Amino acid sequence: MADIIAVVAILAVVGAALFYIIKSKKDGVKCIGCPHAGKCSKCESKNKV
Repeated sequence: MADIIAVVAILAVVGAALFYIIKSKKDGVKCIGCPHAGKCSKCESKNKV
């Protein structure tokens, strides 16, 4: 029974993370979770092109 609860908990966490990533990409976020709010060198080099 404990194994089933652990598997369900892990699947819930992974599912929530996937939902967040998919939702963010649909909203147009370039760097999900970027602490620099898209102002890092990686994002700025893409914007210059």
